[in-house]
Amino acid sequence: MAKYLVIVESPAKVKTIKKFLGKNYEVTASNGHVRDLPKSQLGIDVEHDFEPKYITIRGKGDVLAKLRKEAKKADLVYLATDPDREGEAISWHLAQALKLEGDCVRRISFNEITKNAVKASLKSPRKVDMDLVDAQQARRMLDRMVGYKISPLLWAKVKRGLSAGRVQSAALRIICDREEEINAFIPKEYWTLDAKLSIKGEKRPLTAKFYGNSAGKLTIANKQELDAIKGAIEKEEYKALEVKRGERKKKPPLPFTTSTLQQEASKKLNFSIQKTMRLAQQLYEGIDIKGHGTVGLITYLRTDSVRVSEEAGQAAKAYITEAYGERYAAGGAAAKQGAVKIQDAHEAIRPSDITRTPAFLKEALSRDQFRLYQLIWRRFAASQMSGAVYETTSIVIGAGDYRFHVSASKLTFDGFLSVYTDEDEEKGGSNLLLKSIDKSTGLSLLEFDEQQHFTQPPAHYTEATLVKALEELGIGRPSTYSPTVTTILARRYVVKEKKNLYVTELGEVVNAIMKESFPYIVDASFTANMESLLDKVEEGSVHWKTVVSNFYPDLEAAVEVAEKELEKVKIEDEVTDVVCEECGRNMVVKYGPHGKFLACPGFPDCRNTKPYLEKTGIKCPLCGKEVVIKKTKKGRRYYGCEDNPECGFMSWQKPSEKPCPECGGYMVEKGNKLACVNEQCGHSEKMA
Repeated sequence: MAKYLVIVESPAKVKTIKKFLGKNYEVTASNGHVRDLPKSQLGIDVEHDFEPKYITIRGKGDVLAKLRKEAKKADLVYLATDPDREGEAISWHLAQALKLEGDCVRRISFNEITKNAVKASLKSPRKVDMDLVDAQQARRMLDRMVGYKISPLLWAKVKRGLSAGRVQSAALRIICDREEEINAFIPKEYWTLDAKLSIKGEKRPLTAKFYGNSAGKLTIANKQELDAIKGAIEKEEYKALEVKRGERKKKPPLPFTTSTLQQEASKKLNFSIQKTMRLAQQLYEGIDIKGHGTVGLITYLRTDSVRVSEEAGQAAKAYITEAYGERYAAGGAAAKQGAVKIQDAHEAIRPSDITRTPAFLKEALSRDQFRLYQLIWRRFAASQMSGAVYETTSIVIGAGDYRFHVSASKLTFDGFLSVYTDEDEEKGGSNLLLKSIDKSTGLSLLEFDEQQHFTQPPAHYTEATLVKALEELGIGRPSTYSPTVTTILARRYVVKEKKNLYVTELGEVVNAIMKESFPYIVDASFTANMESLLDKVEEGSVHWKTVVSNFYPDLEAAVEVAEKELEKVKIEDEVTDVVCEECGRNMVVKYGPHGKFLACPGFPDCRNTKPYLEKTGIKCPLCGKEVVIKKTKKGRRYYGCEDNPECGFMSWQKPSEKPCPECGGYMVEKGNKLACVNEQCGHSEKMA
């Protein structure tokens, strides 16, 4: 009997795939990439046609030795790495490193780790797609050029440990530009005016919102304008000029792409981008389910496609018809819309089997795995369902030359909303009051409700809104969003506070240098154009070395100019009010491999260091001193009193300064609620 070897990327997939295949198949893992450009040098021969110099990654020698041994025993080797550029490149590197060529090696790929998908891929093996490999090589080399040419410049001019990156520098620029917008924002005053009207024959009043005049919409800029309008309409007769009743349909949402999954998981589950991708990877690679073994629960997680396979669409229709009824299963068209993108060979992110409901899998999944799977399952089910239907009523009320509007909608058929609702979804106000109004209805003014407002600055970016902006601008691709956000946070160019991203002084300095010396690299349209060139390489219409060779000379010239012209910048360490007990100086915040710590600025004369305790601005509920964020020996975060060990206060959840109104004890933040720590009391309330 012939012997077959299947090589996957992750050891977690080995167990899942092995049970689908017979005894003649051996499944093993490469643990990601086995070759890369060397860390100690650029690794690109710019003198000889930009040829990359690949070496075995440190620590991968044993892995390759094991793979060579297994490959020698096999009649045919299947390279089953991930179905994207990165996966294709890993397959090519494996073939090169293991010296596999000709008919003894085949590439297979599958969008989901299920028995049908894996078996189908074995029936249609192919050669490694060199266009995909070249697109990945070009991206890797462009990123290497930017990183290795500009980062040393930042080390020399600012401080060691900094880095520049093709996509990360553009992302930092976006955040800095938003920060500048917010800082420059000047609020503008405006007013709103509501009229409370009594309806003849009705006890409840009707509230109408000021719209404008017969010529169109008006904004009330100040109190003088408001008083003038009120004076003009106080004695006027109020009557319904226009009454429109109709029906509005709300389309189901599209199934998830990488970007929309990251955004929704952040908004609804409060997950970081990195956490979402880690959990999605676990669901894709396989979870052990009692009675079923290890099963891949979702399709591939790096995709910008909203396409759904015909088989999955039919399975969804059958499930929805049985579980909800035929009227609910009339949708699914929404999932076929959307622009055709380069990675449309993939599908949207969906459950590999819609009949595996979240409730069915709850026992097999961790809490966070369950919450993410439930989000993916509901979104996919909703995308294949009928739209929601609303009954709408809109009334235009005249008062002299001025106009007020009243509108309401009532949900008459929930459709996809039965499984998936958006927080922004209107709650569906009652139409009962408006049903009694027509053009002959008598209306009279009871009172005005006037309110002063000020325009708000643009919101700070969050991880989710940054990913949305990157996608809209065409910067990066599904596989790059998470590493990009993670890198700018790890480099301390940006800090995250209550979901919002704030630029640090370091981030501002790096961005200023990049804007001054390398404006095209941080330019959003240039970066987006580079992405589309990489897409053309993948399509086979542009040669990858053309992209690389056109990019390098301009970069080299800009680096030479910057080395001569840029001034050295000094980033001051953050000075604290903690006094060094050894020499009396105020200690400063430093960054080490394990995060922040306090150090004496008198180094090397004074070498005193202390743990850095991040203050929360909350008073200890036991002694009134400051609550600080601490870490256990294993790195788990908790809240404790700065006066520890004298004060023994400790909490895993963030304490609130608001005492419990029921028992007077302290409350802690749990999700979007405050809860009393006294279980006998049990009081909880929504956070303000």
